Amino acid sequence: MSFLTALPSPLLSPFVKQYWAIEDCLPSDERHIQRIVPNGLTELTFYFGNKPGSLDEKRHPADYALLSGHLRNFYDIEVTGKLSMFSVSFQPFGACCFFHIPASEFYNLTVPLYLVLKTQGTELESRLNEKNSFNERIQVMETFLLNRLKAGRKDWETNRIFHTLSLINSTKGMITVEALASAVCLGRKQFERTFGSCIGASPKQFLRTVRFQHSLYQKQKDKELMLTELAYRCGYFDQSHMIADYKIFSGKTPSQYFAGCEPYSDYFAVNLG
Repeated sequence: MSFLTALPSPLLSPFVKQYWAIEDCLPSDERHIQRIVPNGLTELTFYFGNKPGSLDEKRHPADYALLSGHLRNFYDIEVTGKLSMFSVSFQPFGACCFFHIPASEFYNLTVPLYLVLKTQGTELESRLNEKNSFNERIQVMETFLLNRLKAGRKDWETNRIFHTLSLINSTKGMITVEALASAVCLGRKQFERTFGSCIGASPKQFLRTVRFQHSLYQKQKDKELMLTELAYRCGYFDQSHMIADYKIFSGKTPSQYFAGCEPYSDYFAVNLG
C-alpha cells in the first residue's frame, strides 16, 4: 500500500490541514473492513478506482466525489479490489470558507460533491481524474481552493471562531462551552448557533470529539500508557466516562479498540509527507 501526505500552501494552511492519498490493490477474493471514527475534521474525497462500500448510504453514497462532515459516531466501509483515492482534510473551520453553506447542513453526513458545487464539482472531479500523480492533483486542488477562498464570505466569523478553536486546541477539549462563549463575548445560545454553522457539530459534541482524539494521540505517543492514566490526562471524570465515549465513537471499549487498532489521531497528529 502507498500512503502519501502533503501540507497545503501557506495561504491555505489556516483552512486546510493536509492532502493525502492511498493507492492499494487487494486480491480479488479479499475484503477489508475499515472502521471510520469521528476525527473533528471535514473531508473532501475523490475515488479513482474501486469505491469502498457501506451499508449506510447516508454515510457513504455511491458517488466518487464526496464531502464528509463532522461525524457523531462510527461507521464501517468495505474495501475491495483496487483502491485509489485523493483527499483533502480541512481544518475544523475550513470547509465553510470554501463551500459557503452552513457546516451543520452536512453534519454526520457524506454528500455527493455535485450537490454542493453543481457543475464546478463535476469539473473539479474531471480535472483530478486527468492527473496521475499526487503532486499534480494537489496543484489542481490548490488552484481550485484559492479561487473559492477569494470568492468567499467577507469575514467567515473568522476572528471569533479561530480564537475559539485556539482555546479548544490548547486545552485539548478540556474547557466548558460557557467559557468559550464568554471568551468571544457571545451569549451561549448565539455562540452555539454560530459555532454549529461554522464547524458543523455543536460545541459540546465537538469538545467530546477533540477529547477522544486527544486520548488517541496520547496512546499514539505512549503505547504502554495505562487506561486510568489516559482517562486522567484527557480530562475524563473517571475511566467509565472514557469507556462510554469510546463505545459511542468507536463501537468498542478502549481495551478492545487498542487491541485491534493502531492508535492514531487525525486531529492532533501532523503528517509531513
